[in-house]
Amino acid sequence: MTNEISYLTFDVEKLTQFTIAIFEQMGVPAKDAALAADVLIKADLRGIDSHGVARLSGYVRLWQKGRINPTPNIRIVHETPTTATIDGDAGLGLVVAPFAMQGAMEKAEKYGSGWVAVKNSNHFGIAGYHSMMALQKDMIGLSMTNASPLVAPTFSTERMLGTNPICYAFPAGKYPPVVMDMATSSAANGKLEIAQRKDIEVPEGWIQDEYGNSTTDPNGLKKGGSLLPLGSDREHGSHKGFCLSSIVDILSSVLSGGSYGPWVPPFVSFLDPLPDQPGEGIGHFLGALRVDGFRPADEFKQHMDNWVSRFKSAQTVEGQDAVIIPGEPETAAELERNKSGIPLISVVVDDLKCLAAKMAITFPETK
Repeated sequence: MTNEISYLTFDVEKLTQFTIAIFEQMGVPAKDAALAADVLIKADLRGIDSHGVARLSGYVRLWQKGRINPTPNIRIVHETPTTATIDGDAGLGLVVAPFAMQGAMEKAEKYGSGWVAVKNSNHFGIAGYHSMMALQKDMIGLSMTNASPLVAPTFSTERMLGTNPICYAFPAGKYPPVVMDMATSSAANGKLEIAQRKDIEVPEGWIQDEYGNSTTDPNGLKKGGSLLPLGSDREHGSHKGFCLSSIVDILSSVLSGGSYGPWVPPFVSFLDPLPDQPGEGIGHFLGALRVDGFRPADEFKQHMDNWVSRFKSAQTVEGQDAVIIPGEPETAAELERNKSGIPLISVVVDDLKCLAAKMAITFPETK
């Protein structure tokens, strides 16, 4: 294997306009295309390259397969003052999830908290985008989604759960918000895809082969293996990762009426959903809590600053300068990339150029 990796850097606005053009070519209305592009570009800006424009060709293939509805009728199908269930009508999760989060925030403004479950959706990008929407209103945001079954539960070799990410976003004062955005598997599938593109091995504990043996082969999933829950194995707490992932699956789809467990529709277009679906599409769960429902917002943010400051000053192990606060690396990446541009590895650039040619859209020049 080789560690030779080449990057090309692109202007943020030009890459955004290209992404919008791809979605519009799929028949997505201009407003929704801009929103979908914003979700993907936000991932690239925050350094979560696995969930940015590298995913574009995957969305196009699903649309070509008829599994994404570019003009969905997103609607509430069940509602109380503080809760709702939304049918995404097979729309882009990049559009459906922000719609749901906006609904949760509106309920929170009136009643202190709002909770929205979603069914019949698709891959929604980074969970952080949706949780962070709540920050603008001095709210705590929560978002999670189930995903294609790639993860085997503890003591199993069968793929039963997705990477099932979960994210909390907390507003702060002088410091950036604290954003905890993570997969409930040992690694997100997107990181595995990056390793495949870079042709490098993955760390021990990410994957097991079809017999349940640990492997560092980035193509282990393609050979019949599975991702492992957070914790990797029972001795290192994988049962806790399994439990967290199960919570995401249940809240996202058992609660909403979406498909769950091994029935969650696969992201890749050449695999069809399993027969006898117990629900409709991918599910999400989003929530918003008004900080001032618990204590004055300014007071809370002052103490969040104190929390951050104290953790940053914690004594560190040898060779480390400071404790890393959740969301801190992503905030730093966003500041830098907004100025310098978005770096993409060459194989992703080649994929996007091929997509541009097929859809008759001009691909932007490097910065």
